[in-house]
Amino acid sequence: MMTNLESQLNDFSPQKRAEALEALIAADVQLPAQQEVVNLHCHTFFSFNAYGYSPMGLAWLAKQKGFKALGIVDFDVLDGVDEFLDACGHVAVRGSAGMETRVYIPEFSTREINSPGEPGIYYYMGIGFTSSQAPVDVAPILADMRNRAEQRNRVMVERINAHLSPVTVDYDQDVLPLTPAGNATERHLLSAYVRAAAKHFADPVPFWTEKLGLSEEQVRAQIGDVPKFQNTIRARLMKRGGVGYTQPGPDTFPGMEEVNRLIIACGALPCATWLDGMSAGEQSMEELLKLLIVRGVVALNIIPDRNWNIADPELRRGKVKKLYEVVELAQKFDLPLNIGTEMNSYGQKLADDFDAPELAPLREPFLAGAYFIYGHTLMQRILGLGYQSEWAKAHLPTRYERNDFYTRVGRLVSPDQAGTGKLQQFTSAHSPAEMVKRLS
Repeated sequence: MMTNLESQLNDFSPQKRAEALEALIAADVQLPAQQEVVNLHCHTFFSFNAYGYSPMGLAWLAKQKGFKALGIVDFDVLDGVDEFLDACGHVAVRGSAGMETRVYIPEFSTREINSPGEPGIYYYMGIGFTSSQAPVDVAPILADMRNRAEQRNRVMVERINAHLSPVTVDYDQDVLPLTPAGNATERHLLSAYVRAAAKHFADPVPFWTEKLGLSEEQVRAQIGDVPKFQNTIRARLMKRGGVGYTQPGPDTFPGMEEVNRLIIACGALPCATWLDGMSAGEQSMEELLKLLIVRGVVALNIIPDRNWNIADPELRRGKVKKLYEVVELAQKFDLPLNIGTEMNSYGQKLADDFDAPELAPLREPFLAGAYFIYGHTLMQRILGLGYQSEWAKAHLPTRYERNDFYTRVGRLVSPDQAGTGKLQQFTSAHSPAEMVKRLS
């Protein structure tokens, strides 16, 4: 029965998900105590989660595994924010919610940053959202981000259909039904094409051999491993050099100023991102961060596992060194860290292993970042006194002061009703020092 309910948590029906969570909570099953494990960068099925998790499913996963904190992030939408934060409140898990997109940085127009093969294009985030609804004056920005993503997908489908004919997919009939709210990604397109080929051919191996330009032996060796084979198709057809690929330019994605206006109006936090320090742009990370901080960035996102969990010892040493350097740089600039595993590709971990020798020295800044974003989320959601509030600007004028306060709140306030209830005694008339003293 438990397995069925946990599966139902990821149903496309919001009602079925809610019923499953209530039943799991009512079952009063024995769950592990919280451990020092966090994952603040989990994509949900509102963009793409490789394991099919909904926001509610991820909240229960965190409770079931004893995670200290969990954060979601989706591409170009805020669809999962309300569901996730409500679910975290029901199961007493520290939760945060973010959004990821891409922007163009003209100052780096000749340098690749963190989007491979695409100079000037930058993966970018907002974290600490507290609602799925954007304020009216910036709602058009959010709608435009969704529309741009859909138009890019439709152009890609048109190009790939021409190449893969007679195997084709209809975006509305074959792709959108794979999503709960119409926000498809490249990975949904991949699933649709694999299904279409399997439906069209009794043995699709010769078809894929021809269309991908691989040997029959290569295709047969991979086709049974769905994640691996989909990654091969993606690399051959959708990425740079593939028939579905369009080189992005300055107008392909929204500008950073526009995205920041949306993020800040929502009371959330503009967040820089870092890949691995190897590109030309990321080798100038201090220059990039200084530029981004002037434009409003107050945090930094890192995906640690891909920077140490590497078979080649020489490459691992180099990437671990870069990881330590960027953490040191973030601390120098008072940028809290938002870390996680993404979970939008098969094989990615449910959470980072802080006991790994390479990550153990970074445990404290990683945990502090989790407490920080949870503290901000609580203060904004319950009192409207989050990081971007006028109250915070008046009482905590520097990034260091704000980081320290919201991290303290995140540590002191437990995610259960007793903990969150303590915050309701405060108003904007109280100072941060008074709050910390009474919470302690």
